[in-house]
Amino acid sequence: MRGGSRMRGGSALTETTTLAVEAAREAGRLLREGFRQPMTVSRKGRRELVTSCDSASEDIIIGAIRSAYPDDLIIAEESSPAQGDRARVWIVDPLDGTNNFAHGYPFFSIAIAIEEEGALVAGIVYDPLREELFLAEKGAGATLNGEPIGVSKSETLDESIVATGFPYDRTSETGNNLASLNRFILSVRGIRRAGSAELDLVYVAAGRLDGYWEMGLKTWDVSAGGIIVREAGGTVTNFAGGHWDHRLGDVAASNGLIHDEMLSIVGRPSGE
Repeated sequence: MRGGSRMRGGSALTETTTLAVEAAREAGRLLREGFRQPMTVSRKGRRELVTSCDSASEDIIIGAIRSAYPDDLIIAEESSPAQGDRARVWIVDPLDGTNNFAHGYPFFSIAIAIEEEGALVAGIVYDPLREELFLAEKGAGATLNGEPIGVSKSETLDESIVATGFPYDRTSETGNNLASLNRFILSVRGIRRAGSAELDLVYVAAGRLDGYWEMGLKTWDVSAGGIIVREAGGTVTNFAGGHWDHRLGDVAASNGLIHDEMLSIVGRPSGE
């Protein structure tokens, strides 16, 4: 995988992005075969599950990265927290939407982001059931299965469909997204809650959704999808606006046109 490159939109992918694509497709084959089949399921928390397929998918992806780039740092959901300071970091979610997967609900993805010198430079989100590969490299636009994609043109929240999700510890924490949900319900055309943050993000990138917000996330939930939204012409920030830090736990993504309206909702204190 290390020596070649692939074409996308008339330009060649970098070696690292090519590796990420191939690793995601290989892990995706495993998830397709394992979906709706008997699997080992355990709990990481009251509502948070992990399956044997999560671990197997992660092993495939990490193995591919380690083989080609043994000195790079990898941050992956099911592994021990990565330590160290390296020029290049791989951020991996081997199965985003584990609860969906474990319940036989067909909405989940694989996400791989690449960070260099602290900045995201590439993202891949792969839906193995629909065989949809969303991809972006910094400065080169975003694609779906090799074809360019772009965000929607909805100008106001009341003509928009947005998506969200909820923290696993929502019953014990005040930052549970319920107040924002209530405000959005009164402001938008429709709300979706499908259970894969990375797919929600790339659906914004492809214009299938106009916006997405959520709190209580990890960097592997948002990094790949976030750069894809940006390269598709959209806007991604934290709830406070301004610079987006993909290592914080909150994210707001949109077509850009409705972003200020979204931030005005997620930024309000829960009592307002």
